Amino acid sequence: VFSLYGETRRPNAEMLKDLDTLVFDIQDIGSRFYTYISTMGLAMEAAAESNIRFVVLDRPNPINGTTVAGPVADEARLSFVAWHRIPVRHGMTAGELARMFRSERALDLDLEVIAAENWRRADYFDATGLLWVNPSPNMRSLAQALLYPGIGLLETTNLSVGRGTDTPFEVLGAPWLDGRDFAWRLNRLGLPGVVFVPVDFTPDASKFAGERCGGINILVVDRARFQPVRTGLELALMLRGRYPDDWDMSAFNRLLVNEQTFQAVRDGMGLESIEAGWRRELARFLQRREAFLIYP
Repeated sequence: VFSLYGETRRPNAEMLKDLDTLVFDIQDIGSRFYTYISTMGLAMEAAAESNIRFVVLDRPNPINGTTVAGPVADEARLSFVAWHRIPVRHGMTAGELARMFRSERALDLDLEVIAAENWRRADYFDATGLLWVNPSPNMRSLAQALLYPGIGLLETTNLSVGRGTDTPFEVLGAPWLDGRDFAWRLNRLGLPGVVFVPVDFTPDASKFAGERCGGINILVVDRARFQPVRTGLELALMLRGRYPDDWDMSAFNRLLVNEQTFQAVRDGMGLESIEAGWRRELARFLQRREAFLIYP
């Protein structure tokens, strides 16, 4: 057994010797910076170089395969948390992404995608009848997976996103944050499908372990209207406006991976203007992905 989530993220020739086929059978959650798809891409490259077959046992996108949102990653900033030029919420399955990676990266790869049966693009995970098995220790529910494209964006800054609590990605805070004021101001924005409740919490691990944090509980009350990426950016803009000295946004672009959007948040631009800045590239992505989609 070789780990691909440590110092070595890409299979090497020694690992692949005597193999005929690599099989990818891992549940993704639909966010660009959830790195299973990056591992898949790196393994595809290695398989192509070693001339071995690559098979993807496909699974549903748990937060649906129709909704696409957020800025497309900058070509110059691609990394393990942004392996390909896709938006924050890509609306694709691992198998569909594998088809895109092979084509757009010009991989000479014998790729086979075993499609999931009976899944339709508009389905969330709770429509599948499948058992939820945590794909990683801090991804414990569909609710958290749906919040992750927006709340996860903020975890490279000096905020706790609930790691070390029972509800990762459902709470957000910091020792310097006034949860009552923050929740009140956010609720006044009337963001679609979500409300905010002030809370205090103390993580027992990860960021601010053992420290009391003021913060918010993020409650999705209408999944059909809720927009996680937009919500995460509204939180960032509120933090920038209310806590310009306390909120350290210097690493915010690590998962955002879009310099224009990062600078716009830093400058306090309105969300409509920020979204307009990536709209054309997002439309191009929607055209790019069409050839690789599998499910109706």
